[in-house]
Amino acid sequence: MKTMELIEKALTIRALNHKVIAGNISNVDTPGYKEKEIDFKAELERTSGGDKNIQVKERTDGDGLNSIDGNTVNIEKQMVKLTENTVMYTTLVQIMTKQFSIMRYIINEGR
Repeated sequence: MKTMELIEKALTIRALNHKVIAGNISNVDTPGYKEKEIDFKAELERTSGGDKNIQVKERTDGDGLNSIDGNTVNIEKQMVKLTENTVMYTTLVQIMTKQFSIMRYIINEGR
């Protein structure tokens, strides 16, 4: 797979992951809400195989922090996930920008 295609797929998954995490955060006080997540590595492998649909899964294993109302969202963990996802997304954008710069350099030097 070409580098730019891989970066594009990774950016798509990271963007959706941001929405999923933001949804978890916004539902931190919703009774019965179950945390949702995306397994980035598994989804990147699956979408690289041609499957275009990204799977969002509901966490069922829990970590012993379920609230009395059945909500499984841990706000601290979600904020860490959001920060990590933002850093990874930004890094991917920087890599893509660098790739474009390299291509632009090659094209201009070829004149």
